Amino acid sequence: MKDSEIINQKMVKDQKILYFGKSLFALCLVLGSMCLIGYLTTRMEEFAIGGYMLLVFGTCLNLLAILGLLIYGCVYRPRLNECLKAIGILLINIPIAVLYTAIGLNSLH
Repeated sequence: MKDSEIINQKMVKDQKILYFGKSLFALCLVLGSMCLIGYLTTRMEEFAIGGYMLLVFGTCLNLLAILGLLIYGCVYRPRLNECLKAIGILLINIPIAVLYTAIGLNSLH
């Protein structure tokens, strides 16, 4: 293989790792926003229950993904930097989830 092909393969794998992190972040953000906006506009308790379930299952899913990325990055050291970037993207969900929870709980009354 040529050096350019090896570099190209490495870049593709690095992009897949970042794409995974961005996709999971976007999925949780969109679902959380749907639950929050749905509840705030309709006052249907189903949206609040869905938001709570998303909080529980989304936390488990994100923690599992973070753990998987950490293990993968430690096993394959050249990919550690990209794994840490993907983990950083996933961690952006934490303050957003706290904000959404605060808004949702304050609007229950």
